[in-house]
Amino acid sequence: MNKPADISIEEYDYALPQERIALHPLAERDSCKLLYRDASGRMSDHIFRDITDLLPSGSILVYNNTRVINARLRFRKGAAHDGALIEIFCLEPVAPADYALNFASTHPVRWKCFVGNSKKWKEGDLSMAVTVGGKSVVLSAARVGREGNASVIEFFWNEDSVSFSEIIDAAGEIPIPPYLNRSTEDSDSDDYQTVFSHIEGSVAAPTAGLHFTPGLLDECRSRGIDTREVTLHVGAGTFQPVKTDTIGEHEMHSEFISVYRDLIAELADTDRPVIAVGTTSVRTLESLYQLGCYLSQHDGGKEIPELPQWYSYSDSHPHLTRREAMAVIMKYLETTGSDTFVATTRLIIAPGYTYRMIDGMITNFHQPRSTLLLLVSALIGESWREAYARALEADYRFLSYGDACLFMKSQADAL
Repeated sequence: MNKPADISIEEYDYALPQERIALHPLAERDSCKLLYRDASGRMSDHIFRDITDLLPSGSILVYNNTRVINARLRFRKGAAHDGALIEIFCLEPVAPADYALNFASTHPVRWKCFVGNSKKWKEGDLSMAVTVGGKSVVLSAARVGREGNASVIEFFWNEDSVSFSEIIDAAGEIPIPPYLNRSTEDSDSDDYQTVFSHIEGSVAAPTAGLHFTPGLLDECRSRGIDTREVTLHVGAGTFQPVKTDTIGEHEMHSEFISVYRDLIAELADTDRPVIAVGTTSVRTLESLYQLGCYLSQHDGGKEIPELPQWYSYSDSHPHLTRREAMAVIMKYLETTGSDTFVATTRLIIAPGYTYRMIDGMITNFHQPRSTLLLLVSALIGESWREAYARALEADYRFLSYGDACLFMKSQADAL
């Protein structure tokens, strides 16, 4: 096999007809189709609510508790707000850089943003009137710098009893994926949130989690399948197609992750199957292992570590056991005096990657030529082609609002 960096993205292309992209979810979240691939490679078709019969006995189900914010803000230029439309898409906080502090702030905050129709906004501030809790508030935006291909925008408002979280809830809209090719609708405010979302910060939903209902989660727990939470705030880069010929030329976006100490301790010793709900939970758990290895080689003190994109494939990788890697993380937490491990990750998972933390994943069907398709292939190998061909033939619905898969790690890889 070629080195992961040498993989041609053309090998991960397939024909996806536009009509197979689900524009809306089904009325009942857990009634979608579910394609199951067991550890031996056998595939079968189910309904998502059957998943409690398919998950291994005693599994730990790990989901992403991030909540999608109303990241898209539409301003109109001019005192009468009847000028050019300027769209500001919030990506990640700059000041305060901490998500929770930024959302709680009642004073000006700064965000890294994409600006649509930027050429029409050459000078001056933008503003809009919003109603927050019965109060009339004026939200303003000023462009104060650049970071890479994004602008740094300062948001400020004239009511210091109102937080930025309340402002963005009132002023913005849910940023549904661009490949849906439609405007955001009122129903998306609920449809595009998982039932377990409660930590604000994402600009895209962890869509595999959209299929769960409170009742289905309760049924999982009643059958001895425990649920655990992690946080990865999904960035706009998740929609970025691979535009380079080889994976090595593609630059992965950075994403914020957060994992509780208790879960880290549990993962260090468990022999129970770990099933990740969605690729974001996969990346969080696998980044946790890789960051343990990374910190064992780079004593960064109390600085928040960032996992480099290609670290997991490096010749100098220490290849710690899971327990050893988690012990490094626990030692780091003792140094920082925190009960939560916080980091950023640029991890790319591609064929050639060795999964260390998960035994299976629940996921949706992904775009052609995407890093998410590479991640799936790293778990089930070339059988992704059979799975996607089967799904296309059997009228499965694709992408964010589409149907689901449960893929178990191949037996040979699980040994």
